[in-house]
Amino acid sequence: MAKQEFQRTKPHVNVGTIGHVDHGKTTLTAAITFAAAA
Repeated sequence: MAKQEFQRTKPHVNVGTIGHVDHGKTTLTAAITFAAAA
């Protein structure tokens, strides 16, 4: 039985953040990911 070919329906995005420790980089990236996934 052959597997179905995966169809990417959303664009692929790489996000990089630079900043000082404890300045909300993870929180910002999580919010962007949550908004983009909607």
